[in-house]
Amino acid sequence: MTTPDTQTAGRGRTLLRHDLPASIVVFLIAIPLSLGIAAASGAPLLAGLVAAVVGGIVAGALSGAPLQVSGPAAGLTVIVAGTVAEFGWAATTAIVAMAGLIQLALGAFRLGRAALALSPAVVHGMLAGIGVVIALSQVHVLLGGDPQSAAWDNLRDLPRQIAGNHSGAVFVGVLTIAILLIWPRLVKISLLPAALVAVTAATIVASAGGLTVERVDLPPNPLGSLTFPRWPDGGLPDIAIAVVTIALVASVESLLSAVAVDRMHDGPRADLNKELLAQGAANTVSGALGGLPVTGVIVRSSTNVAAGAKTRASAILHGLWIAVFVLLFAGLLERIPLSALAAVLVVVGLRLVSLAQIKTYVRHRELPTYLVTAVGVIFVDLLTGVALGMATAVLLMIVRLARCEITRTSPTPGRWTVVITGTLAFVGAGRVARELSVLPPSETVELELHLDYLDQGAFETIQDWKEAYERGGGTVRVREVHDSWFHRATDGRLGVARSQPARAPRLLGSWSQWVSLNEQRQDAMQAGIDEFERSVAPLVRPHLADLARDGQQPEQLFITCADSRVVPNLITTSGPGDLFCVRNVGNIVPPYGSDDTSVGAAVEYAVDVLGVTTITVCGHSGCGAVRAMMAGAAGGPSALGSWLDAAGSALEGDCETECITANVAQQLKNLCTYPTVRAAADAGRLTLTGLYFDLAEAKMYRVQDGVRTPVSVG
Repeated sequence: MTTPDTQTAGRGRTLLRHDLPASIVVFLIAIPLSLGIAAASGAPLLAGLVAAVVGGIVAGALSGAPLQVSGPAAGLTVIVAGTVAEFGWAATTAIVAMAGLIQLALGAFRLGRAALALSPAVVHGMLAGIGVVIALSQVHVLLGGDPQSAAWDNLRDLPRQIAGNHSGAVFVGVLTIAILLIWPRLVKISLLPAALVAVTAATIVASAGGLTVERVDLPPNPLGSLTFPRWPDGGLPDIAIAVVTIALVASVESLLSAVAVDRMHDGPRADLNKELLAQGAANTVSGALGGLPVTGVIVRSSTNVAAGAKTRASAILHGLWIAVFVLLFAGLLERIPLSALAAVLVVVGLRLVSLAQIKTYVRHRELPTYLVTAVGVIFVDLLTGVALGMATAVLLMIVRLARCEITRTSPTPGRWTVVITGTLAFVGAGRVARELSVLPPSETVELELHLDYLDQGAFETIQDWKEAYERGGGTVRVREVHDSWFHRATDGRLGVARSQPARAPRLLGSWSQWVSLNEQRQDAMQAGIDEFERSVAPLVRPHLADLARDGQQPEQLFITCADSRVVPNLITTSGPGDLFCVRNVGNIVPPYGSDDTSVGAAVEYAVDVLGVTTITVCGHSGCGAVRAMMAGAAGGPSALGSWLDAAGSALEGDCETECITANVAQQLKNLCTYPTVRAAADAGRLTLTGLYFDLAEAKMYRVQDGVRTPVSVG
């Protein structure tokens, strides 16, 4: 029995064994990143450390994603730098605090999930653009120069900066980048993050070599040097735009990070609304104390999970370690060259441009959205880039929604089949008209529509062509498969919901539900074959061709009743090549050595030749054979009576369901009389399974030891 004392002891062990070591790893990686992000943002370096402390303690304590680590993020660097340039640092802290209040409101209204409605291609394109802007600006610092305010200016001045006089800053920066790239490939010790090793090595080299480089400059009294908020000087619209931009970008980045972290561990899932409240509280506190904006950071969070963290204690402790280090060992931080921090930011920025994500968007045909967003962020500004990306995403969505596939075939001379699949809107009407116009006149055309949607403009195009073609002596028959868009439009009801239930899809419905009464009277079988060859054969032909070439390799022998209401592939959602089926009256397996050997031959062929791993006997409700056995028909003079007698056991009782279940159990026993079956089962190569299908419920039950239990609880 678990007691409060044992629970407390367990939490203590988790803290010491997992969370404490993980917090140290995250602390070591957070120090250089926080300083570098502050430098790239044009903010005091202390502001980055304040944000790291607040993100760890406040966001960590309140977080809805316990293993996520929050702090200053590279994704907000460009926005913060622009805000600092426009309003000054003290006013920027007020904007950060107000952005936190916006996040608190969003969380209170439970809009956490809504933030994820933004296209991932836009979000990742935005981050890629920000990464390029960061890299372009920080490479100037690495080369011993000063960054320009715009990415285009940084790019234009880069050749001159490269060709100019280089100081020791270049050597320190190149050394830092080299270590950042090489260290993870050579050393797998999580307690020594690449950023920490690179910055430490660069600091030692710069100090030992006596290099003249700019270094970190922190105030002697950090607590007495905090910058407190001041109301921004400027128009209210400009202030509102800055507040909302920081709030939305920080929220989206934090929530995307929380979702990504969820995929890395098996612990509690993230509560996104609670996470949004935690981020809002952290930003409000960070702004009030003169810190940078706080977000959930995927780099630190993934490091936290990889280092073995189990609870939120790791994130909180990492914030405490940063606070202690800044207060007691600020002198060590002041030895770090700024070019080393710039090198870290160059690598971090370029890593925001993920080749894996680009390949994903190429595969899903969303690369235009990604590229438009990134280019807009780089060469215009963040809001314009995101707006252009969203517009591109909407445009691509409209194009895809309005796309349809058109095929024309002539199965016999004088007859044409035109199949239109997809969504047909007015933007595709011209293409449809061109395809239909090339059909020879005065012939028979079957127009088959597999449409998810048909608008009025496209309908009128088809209707006008149909009328004109029929006036020219041709015959047109319009047939719809998935819905009745065309015929509803003909009745003047396009866009109006049906009051009558839809006709069953051909693959699920019977002839009586699908073909007209006239077609049933003429030849229902022929109508079904025609439909198969027209609609189904093109879909399954490649798979059937593979089976014809490679042969069948079914996993199961499926023995069931010949009842026309039982369709094995339908009730098991299987396809060609999955089931080796034996069907007979009453799903009977005569015992080994009986006069009838047809079922025995199938059993031996399935086990010995095909190598099936399962034999299933499936009975069903309303079985006529079982009713006959209950009435004593088994053993009669007829062929049916002799067959029922082969079932192997008389069925007694008044409950039909129990008798059907008993019949399935008996046939499983009969299977065990076959030496082939016993040998395979004893070797662990074969499993015997009993099933009962309830027709009225359309539900499958498992039969074991004569007892029925639902196969699925869903």
